[in-house]
This record gives sequence, structure tokens and C-alpha cells, in this order.
Amino acid sequence: MKDCPFCLENDLLQSDKVHESDLWYFVDMHAKESTNSGLAITKRHIETPFDINVAEWTELHELLPTYKSLIDSREAPQGYNLGWNVGTAGGQTVFHAHLHIVGRYDDEQQAGRGIRYHFKPAQNPRQSQEKSPS
Repeated sequence: MKDCPFCLENDLLQSDKVHESDLWYFVDMHAKESTNSGLAITKRHIETPFDINVAEWTELHELLPTYKSLIDSREAPQGYNLGWNVGTAGGQTVFHAHLHIVGRYDDEQQAGRGIRYHFKPAQNPRQSQEKSPS
């Protein structure tokens, strides 16, 4: 895709590519983020993880330990969050499938609070009061 910042062929990538395989590449986000983190990005332009094929899932499964080692090599986190933002409501701003791999540390203010913490109803109520079908 011509304007996609994660498609390698258009030279719009603004982060350091630190690992590349046949179907994926990994960028270091340490310089851009306040945490030890990175992104696993599909080489094939697809919008969401729901579009990932079997070969891509298999290779990602094999690559996750490598990506973890790349983050651990700087400063080993005590924990990790792995997550996908999907769709505008889900926080996706770049519509090219990418997995966030974020190192977490015991001395953070939000230590011990996982991804779900930010989505609990008290912190993030819906405006619509429609009930889900039973």
C-alpha cells in the first residue's frame, strides 16, 4: 500500500527494523516509547490479525521467543503485555496488522494491572445502555 507506514516497499517505516523473516519483521520501539517494547509486523499488507493466514501464525509462533530475546537483551522486564489494536474503536491507528510487545516492570505505577484493567466498566463505561442478546 502506497501510504502505509508499515509496508516495507514504500520506505515510510520510521522505526529501526531489528529482525526480519520471510513473513514478519520486528521494529524496536525503545527510542519512541517510555518502555522496552517493539512491534511484530506482517510483511503482507493486511489490516487486522483476523486476516493472518496459517503460515503467518505459525511463523509468528516460532518468532515470539526471538522478539522477546531482543527486548530482554537491553533490560529484562519482569512481565509483558502483548496486544493487537483492531479497528478505530479498538485504538488501531495504522491499518496494517501489528502485534505490540511491551515490557513491563515491577517499579511502574501500573505494575500488576494488565490490559483488561483499562477496559473495566468503571473506567470505561459505554454510553449506550443496550443489553447484549442472551
